[in-house]
Amino acid sequence: MEPEVAKLLAIAFVMGLGTVFPAFAIGKIGSKGAEAIGRNPEAAPKVQTAMILAIAFAEAIAIYALVVSLILKFVA
Repeated sequence: MEPEVAKLLAIAFVMGLGTVFPAFAIGKIGSKGAEAIGRNPEAAPKVQTAMILAIAFAEAIAIYALVVSLILKFVA
């Protein structure tokens, strides 16, 4: 396999995993947060705060994957 092809496959792999798994995590966080609010509406502000924070952390993983793929593309 040529080095350029291997490099492009590595970039595709990093971006694929780096976007799919955070997307699943955000969906799971949202569904469980909605379920928790449905079970206990009085706790909605606390649940929403924790949910938004967890979504931000999951999104940060996708941003890290983007940065790694850009480093692989332009530096390596």
